[in-house]
Amino acid sequence: MHKMGSVKKFSSETNMHKVECERKSQRYDGEKNQLHRIRYMTAQKYEEALNLMQSGASIQLRHGQVTCGAELALLFVETLIKAKIPYTREALDRIGTIFSEFPQLAVPHKLLEEDDLRKLSEILVAAKARVDGCSSFLKAAIKWSAAYGGPSKGAAELHDMLAQYISSQSPELDFAKASKYFVNGSHPKAFAVALVDFSEKSYIGEADLAIARGILMYLVSGDLRDANCLMDELREQSTLKEIVLPSTPLLQFLGKGCIATFSVVATKLQVKH
Repeated sequence: MHKMGSVKKFSSETNMHKVECERKSQRYDGEKNQLHRIRYMTAQKYEEALNLMQSGASIQLRHGQVTCGAELALLFVETLIKAKIPYTREALDRIGTIFSEFPQLAVPHKLLEEDDLRKLSEILVAAKARVDGCSSFLKAAIKWSAAYGGPSKGAAELHDMLAQYISSQSPELDFAKASKYFVNGSHPKAFAVALVDFSEKSYIGEADLAIARGILMYLVSGDLRDANCLMDELREQSTLKEIVLPSTPLLQFLGKGCIATFSVVATKLQVKH
């Protein structure tokens, strides 16, 4: 009799345990489903915000409202980061679409006697605002791409965009800023075109330094192929434009085997390691 009671008690406790487990399981499933719904709603909210910012930035930039457009463009990237959106072709294309709306206008670099000083000042201030706004947007995009699955230095396409915009739109003849992004990009030929254009606007000493800096930056990063490509393209572009590139001792040294020497040293170091 005592044994029978023990069996019933055990059976009852087992049933209660099963019921409790089922309740916990149902509660867990409910919480899990709720979490999925929250994540879905959050993702949907972020997607709606991204669509709104992309559309707003494009419209503002298209109508010349650069300050507002650039702020919305930057917010777009900040939302990518906040939502932890991974680096994808689609996200990169959306950034490229916004970038394509930034105005690209001819920027005067030399003051002519007949120029209206006030008008020229307004043009240069507007150009600086465009470059600053676009730079903030693309620098943030480069950091996002590096942090969320892209190349460690950021997407080459984004470096190309920023290099092109700084070199063509900046009212300041400071090619060092653009050089960094050209080297981290993927178009040494575009770099050569920009350098030749810069050489036409600057003094010989400045052009000499800009070209040498570009070649050495490629060499220091170990990119011998693009260093050679830059040299070859510089010669081709200068021939096409019928201009004479600076012929200083520094550039003569770089053109007479410096790249080849770097290549030999790099190969020997690779063999040793």
